[in-house]
Amino acid sequence: MFKRILVANRGEIAVRVMRAARELGIETVAIYHKVDREALFVRCADYAFEIYSEQPKAAYLDIQQIVDVAKKSGAQAIHPGYGFLSERAPFSQACLDAGIKFIGPRPYSIDAMGSKTRARELMSKAGVPIVPGTKEPIRDVEEGIEIAKKIGFPVLLKAAAGGGGKGMRKVFKEEDFKDSFESAQREALKSFGDGSIYIEKYLENPKHIEIQVIGDEFGNYVHLGERDCSIQRRHQKVIEEATSTVLDEELRHKMGSVAIEAARAVEYVNAGTVEFLFDRNKNFYFLEMNTRLQVEHPVTEFVTGIDIVKEQIRIAAGYPLSFQQKDVVWRGHSIECRINAEDPFNNFMPDTGRISYLREPGGKGVRLDSGVETGSEVTIHFDPIIAKLISYGKDRSEAISVMIRALKDFKIYGIKTGIPFLIQILQEPKFIEGTYDTAFLENEFDFGKLERAKEEYYKTVSAIAVSLNNTKELKAKTTYVANNTKPASRWKLRLQSFRRYH
Repeated sequence: MFKRILVANRGEIAVRVMRAARELGIETVAIYHKVDREALFVRCADYAFEIYSEQPKAAYLDIQQIVDVAKKSGAQAIHPGYGFLSERAPFSQACLDAGIKFIGPRPYSIDAMGSKTRARELMSKAGVPIVPGTKEPIRDVEEGIEIAKKIGFPVLLKAAAGGGGKGMRKVFKEEDFKDSFESAQREALKSFGDGSIYIEKYLENPKHIEIQVIGDEFGNYVHLGERDCSIQRRHQKVIEEATSTVLDEELRHKMGSVAIEAARAVEYVNAGTVEFLFDRNKNFYFLEMNTRLQVEHPVTEFVTGIDIVKEQIRIAAGYPLSFQQKDVVWRGHSIECRINAEDPFNNFMPDTGRISYLREPGGKGVRLDSGVETGSEVTIHFDPIIAKLISYGKDRSEAISVMIRALKDFKIYGIKTGIPFLIQILQEPKFIEGTYDTAFLENEFDFGKLERAKEEYYKTVSAIAVSLNNTKELKAKTTYVANNTKPASRWKLRLQSFRRYH
C-alpha cells in the first residue's frame, strides 16, 4: 500500500479523498493556491504545499508544478478527484513518466473517451448501443443539414471535445440549423479550444441514467449499479439518486454488462462511469464515459456499502478488486443534493462571501461531504459546489423524507445557496412519483414556487442574523474583567490537523 499520496484538487472532494486515505493509514499531501491557504482541505492534509499562478484556477491545472510537488513531498501516487486535471490524458501520462501512480485510468483510456466522436465510434464497434448520429465531426453547415434531414428533426448539436452543456444546441427545424451550428461551434471553441461539432438524434424527454463500473489491473470488472441523474438544470446535474425508479434487477444487470463491455473496449482500469440516455420504451443508448470519480458517487456507496475511493486507491496500489459481481447487493435508497453557492431567487447567479454561520445537518441516514466551515471564504474563482448532502432510507420514500428534513436543518449564513430550490423539487409530485425526466425542470417545474418560498427563507436568514448579533454583543460584554478597566486577554481558538507548510 502507498505511504503517501497527493490530492490534486480542492474543496469537498479533496476532503473526501483525504479521509479515505487516512482510514487506509496513508498520509496525504494538499496543494493550494494562496486564496485557499485557510481552506478546510488544506488543514485536513498531513502536508501542504503552495502552488503558484496569477489566476487561482490555473494553479490547479499546472501539470508540471503538481508533479514537481509530488516528487518533492515524497508522494507515491496522485488522486485527481473530479474536474481540473482528472480527465486529462497528459496528466495521467506525466505521472507515469515521473514514476508516480495515477489513481485513475491510463492515458489511452482517458484519451479514447475524451473525444465524443471517437468514443461513439469505439462503442459502436464494441456493440454498445449509441444514439443515431454521426461518428465524425461535421465539416460544414450544408453537410450538417443533409445529415440532420436523414436522421430526422429534432437533432442535437454537441461539442466533440467536451460536455456539461457547453457547445450544445437543440434544433427542431431546418431553418434554425445554420445559426445553431455556428453558435455551438463558437461556444465549443471558447470552452474547449476545439470547435468540432457532431450530430445526434434528439431524444425527447429521456432519463439520464449512469452505471458505475470499476476494474482492476488484472482484468476483473464489476458494475455497482445505476444512478438516476435526470434532475438537471441547464444540463448540469442538481439531484441524483440510486437506485432508479425505472430499472428492475434484470435491466440493471443488462445495462451493467453493457457498461462493462464499454470499459473493456478501452482497457479501462479504476473507477469510471458510463452514461446512458434511457427512453420511454426502456431502450438505452451510450452517451459518454466519465473517466474519473463522479460527484454523485456517495449514493452508490450508500446502497452498496462499498467505499469507491478506497477501492480506487487499492487498485492503483496493485491490489485486485476486493469483491466480485456476486457480492454486490443493493439495499435501500439514497439521494444526493448538490449544495451550490448561488442565489435561487436571482436566476441562480453565483454567490460569494464569508460563511459567518454554519449548522450542519445530522442524524440517521444523513451524510455531508463538505469543503467549508464557519469562516470559510467562498470566491468567484472555482466551481460553485461547496458541499454534497446525501440521504439514505430503507426505501425511496424514507430517503426523500430524510433529505427534506436534512435540508431544512442545514443553515448557512454569509452566502446564498440553492437549498430552498432543492426543497421545492423534492416536494414535487412528479419527483415523488419518480416519473420525472431530463426536461422536468425546464418544462414542468413551477419556478413561481421559489417566489413563495422566498419569504420563509429570508425570515430564517433574519433570525440567524439577529442570533449572531446577540452572540457578538454577549461576547463583547464578557471580554472585560470585573472592574471594567482593562480588556481581558483572549486566545483565538482554531482547530488544526497535523500538517506542515513548505
